[in-house]
Amino acid sequence: MAQNHGDGAAELHATLQERIGPTGDNKRSGGLEPAEKGTLADVEDRETAEGEEPNDRERKTLRRMGDAFPKSAYLIALVELCERFTYYGCQGLFQNYISQSPDGFDGARGLGLGHAGATGLNIFFQFFCYITPILGAIISDQYLGKYKTILIFAGVYWVGLIILWTTALPTAISHGASLGGYVTAIIVIGFGTGGIKSNIAPLIADQYQRKVMAIKIMPKTGERVIIDPAITYQRIYMMFYACINVGCLSLLATPFMEQYIGFWSAFLMCWLMFCVGVAVLVFCRNRYIVHPPQGSIITDSFKAIGYMIANRNTDAAKPSWRAANGKTKPVPWNDHFVDELKRALRACKVFTFYPVFWVCYGQFSSNFVSQAGQMQGHGMPNDLMQNFDPIAIIVVIPLLDRLVYPALRRVHIELKPIARITIGFVLAGLCLAYAAIVQHIIYSAGPCYGSPGACPAGMDGQTSLPNRVHIAVQTPAYILIGVSEIFISVTGLEYAYTKAPPSMKSFVQSLYLFTSALGSALSEALVPATGDPAIMWMYTGVGVAAVATAGIFWLTFHHYDAEEDEMNKLDAYDSSSGKAGYGSDSESVRNAQQHHPEEKL
Repeated sequence: MAQNHGDGAAELHATLQERIGPTGDNKRSGGLEPAEKGTLADVEDRETAEGEEPNDRERKTLRRMGDAFPKSAYLIALVELCERFTYYGCQGLFQNYISQSPDGFDGARGLGLGHAGATGLNIFFQFFCYITPILGAIISDQYLGKYKTILIFAGVYWVGLIILWTTALPTAISHGASLGGYVTAIIVIGFGTGGIKSNIAPLIADQYQRKVMAIKIMPKTGERVIIDPAITYQRIYMMFYACINVGCLSLLATPFMEQYIGFWSAFLMCWLMFCVGVAVLVFCRNRYIVHPPQGSIITDSFKAIGYMIANRNTDAAKPSWRAANGKTKPVPWNDHFVDELKRALRACKVFTFYPVFWVCYGQFSSNFVSQAGQMQGHGMPNDLMQNFDPIAIIVVIPLLDRLVYPALRRVHIELKPIARITIGFVLAGLCLAYAAIVQHIIYSAGPCYGSPGACPAGMDGQTSLPNRVHIAVQTPAYILIGVSEIFISVTGLEYAYTKAPPSMKSFVQSLYLFTSALGSALSEALVPATGDPAIMWMYTGVGVAAVATAGIFWLTFHHYDAEEDEMNKLDAYDSSSGKAGYGSDSESVRNAQQHHPEEKL
């Protein structure tokens, strides 16, 4: 044993000498003193080569920035732009379409269900559109993959749009076919948009392949910076969300088409725009990076969660834990997959607060439209005001992306996800508080004061007259809700993608989207409070709830921001192979595309 110990010490000494190299004086302390000066400290002080992963010192001191976007990401963003143009162009008219009388002239003929009926059906549609993504995610992650699932559900969506615009024709309204056609259309469209929603956001992020940080030397200045995948994903989703809101600008045209031609013409234009998106999706299919489905991955995830619950230990699903505790039944996953699943469960905990935000957000396409109708439009349709929301987003996103966030990073301030979400809740609360103030201003003005358009002085023949308040007063509410979306909704898309296991991106995305359905359900419960004058207090209560939620959310989850880099490191290793960087999942896709081009899709 003494001989073996001596041989081991000699071997260690030789290894240290080889790593340290010759020194001026290495006889003291058996030659070990130079080792103390030349191992960890030297590694930390040595600059990492360009393209290599930064060391801890560089992570703390160097400025971080995003990477260049892959071209295929722009194509997918264009598809989403067309789909959102269609969705918001139609959905933004539903409040008027459902509430307006079918007996008016052709350009204003609707279903005649009134304000409360319109709000209820509108909220149901939003609720349904955010339940169906779960179905689309299961089909994608287990059976077809993201691209094929999007293509199939786009076909379903296409059929629903045809039903919508044909049953909105004056002839259909005259024959009583419009209400049944509308209900059928929103159900079919709900399935279609749900299948697209849960898959297109993960698909755009899949186009970017880097998984670990890397050093880059700026060519013009020589500055050493860190290329951070987390920042790149943040920027991709900001670009993605900007495209969504360019699509929302369909509401600049559709209200005028509704007013002067008819609802059917606006719905037809939206269908034509959707056809453009489908064409981009189909004809550019060879440009996309598409990951294959992983079979029973969702079933396996629920089994793993079951093991965690049964043993009251989040590590209980790991094969290593099971082996150490006498569990002999094999499981089809490894320890790393369980760590990824635990991270996804963290994200789901964060998402539990989101329904409060969606209640705030849902007001802009329902009650805010009705509120605008109570004010003097001066020739502007009341549902045109919704456009200030996407306009605010389109203006503010480049300011944040190009000016604010880079300036903060230069002074080593990084607004990480939990901080951004908290800011979003505060802004949403301020939006509802402002809406309550606007409602108070409306009630303080004539001719009908607390009952806009419902008093004898507020009637001009068969037309209801608004109270004497300029519609522009409502503008800040739309701007506030738009900016809040950038902080909370964009971050939600990013968080759902970066915290999900590679083979469950669509499913976790669908769980995030499901929070919007819960928000719609809460909004449905508030419908009885949307009449005059109770709606002012509804705005006040929801605004206070949003600000209170911001405080509770920050106190509960602020420590997640400190652990963000550690959580993101899990992406450096593939769940099945443990490879770092551009793990085996990405490599298998690229190899399949090189050797079997027909397998891209």
